[in-house]
Order: sequence, then structure tokens, then C-alpha cells
Amino acid sequence: MKTAASALTIGVLALAGPALAHHPFNSEFDAQAPLTLSGTVTKVDWENPHVRLQMDAKDPNGQTRNWTLELANPTMLQRKGWTKDSLKQGEMITVKGYRAKSEPFTASARMIDLQGKQMSAADDDDGGPKQ
Repeated sequence: MKTAASALTIGVLALAGPALAHHPFNSEFDAQAPLTLSGTVTKVDWENPHVRLQMDAKDPNGQTRNWTLELANPTMLQRKGWTKDSLKQGEMITVKGYRAKSEPFTASARMIDLQGKQMSAADDDDGGPKQ
């Protein structure tokens, strides 16, 4: 009986982990600070609670900056037509999103243009702007 209770507790905590890690858009990102970045994919981490993308993009002064972009979770992206191979290192993309409130060169990606194909990267449940 004690083993079953322990297993149940572990199972509940495992399921609650991703929910606890989820955050509303407004807690981290600024809906009044939209941005558009064009550049090269340097890394993609396809994992929960959010897919993270890193890309190099030039700032207005021509200096290359490495940006970290937060996308929706893998399951939501798959429902939108994404696969793990949708973004490839070295690929040129354009991202529309919103800057982070406190982290420089960090943003929430809402729409990504993949070689002329517009794909939503937004978390539909985070309370952020819809694009």
C-alpha cells in the first residue's frame, strides 16, 4: 500500500511539473515592445515547457546579436504543423515577436517566416498577443 501511494505521489508531481513551469506572457514579455528579427538559426531546443530557438540577427548598428526566442510547447507546435526538423541550424528566418521585460536579446516568438511560409509559434494559452 505504501508503495502504491508513493508511486501515485510521484506520478502527480511529474504531471504537475510542466504546469508549474508555465508562465503567463505578461509576466516575462512586453506586449508594447514588438520586434521583427531576420537572421540565421544557431540552435533549437525542442523540449518542454517551451521550444527555444537561438538565432543571430543584426541590430540597427550592424552588430550581430544572438537572440533567445521562446516558442510554444512542442505539443502545441506539432498541432500547428511544426516538426523537430522545421527549423534547421544555418537556415535564414524572420521572426515577429515581443521583447522580454528584463532579459536583453530575449523575446517571445509569435510568427516565424520559414522561406516564405508563415507559421505560428505562439502559445495560444499564455494570454499574449495573437498574430
